[in-house]
Amino acid sequence: MKASDIIASIGVIILLIAFLLNLYRKIQAESRIYSLLNFVGAVTCAYASYMVKFYPFIVLEGVWAVFALASLLRVSRGTSIKR
Repeated sequence: MKASDIIASIGVIILLIAFLLNLYRKIQAESRIYSLLNFVGAVTCAYASYMVKFYPFIVLEGVWAVFALASLLRVSRGTSIKR
């Protein structure tokens, strides 16, 4: 297994952990930990995609990371999305 495969696997596992914790109502989508897991997972996956020069996923994960970071900063300031 190549380094890029290991890094991508770690990123995907982090993203899946966030998804499953939210799905089973252990964390809320508006929480700081959810946003942090999404940010770290997306950045990790984007980096792994960069390593193998797979540009569509670099864009996908890069955009995911930007939105996760924006959410993380919003939650950190106490201005989470109201429903």
